[in-house]
Amino acid sequence: MPHMDGFEVMRQLRSLGHDDLPPILILTAQYDQEHRVRALQSGASDYVTKPFSVEELLARVRNLIQVQLYHKYMRNRTKWLEERVRKRTQEIYDTRLQIVRRLGRAAEFRDNETGLHIIRMSQMSMVLGEASGMSSGDCELLLNASPMHDIGKIGIPDKILLKPGIFEQHEWAIMKTHTTIGADILSGDDSELLTMARSIALNHHEKWDGSGYPNGLKEEQIPLVGRIVALADVFDALTSERPYKKAWTLEDTMEYIDNNRGKHFDPRMVDLLHERINDFMAIKDKFAEPVTPGN
Repeated sequence: MPHMDGFEVMRQLRSLGHDDLPPILILTAQYDQEHRVRALQSGASDYVTKPFSVEELLARVRNLIQVQLYHKYMRNRTKWLEERVRKRTQEIYDTRLQIVRRLGRAAEFRDNETGLHIIRMSQMSMVLGEASGMSSGDCELLLNASPMHDIGKIGIPDKILLKPGIFEQHEWAIMKTHTTIGADILSGDDSELLTMARSIALNHHEKWDGSGYPNGLKEEQIPLVGRIVALADVFDALTSERPYKKAWTLEDTMEYIDNNRGKHFDPRMVDLLHERINDFMAIKDKFAEPVTPGN
């Protein structure tokens, strides 16, 4: 060959990096073993020396084409199977996600809350997660796991959960077990979603100064997602109207949160709330409670 030999042709073909390159058959007058080995190691699929039989050459070409078609079929089938697995995995994730959301709503409705509360607080939790530097994937998990924070209230007797007055000491002790009940409900599954949901359910009533429950964790002993949800949950609860209370003003809410900075709440989360307060209020507006007649 006047400009490049067959080895250089094969090298340049390999440099293209295509999975679907045609098979290469070397037709040459070089018959020594060194050339044959070099050709096969360089990417040739077969090696024919001159003089050659046309019938043999055609048979070798036909065999190479059949092998190439089989390999192409197997690659396409592998891609098809991978896509089937991907879709099935997504279906399982979506189904699990729907169950999580509905269980979260069930817990809220038992406590005279609304489904909009868990939407707002989960959206606010994601805002704080983004501001704190969590990855986009973890922020999505936080959005979908945080609605399960109070799932343990399913296990609290109605006479305590729905009591309008102040809890007796023994009633308060039972009420606080909703954190461990929730963690138990969500245990036994190692998926990222339910693992995070379990951590949130267990830790969202821990306080920065160690006075929270159930384990009296303090400061960064409390998982980040627990600290985030604690603040988002309280912010939305205070600024929302309930049958037993009026909605607090933003000013009163922020005053309460600032007074509990470093006590109940992670100081950094409070600072991030101030930075992203416009996002919080946009969520409040977007998912506002419907106005009932007479209000």
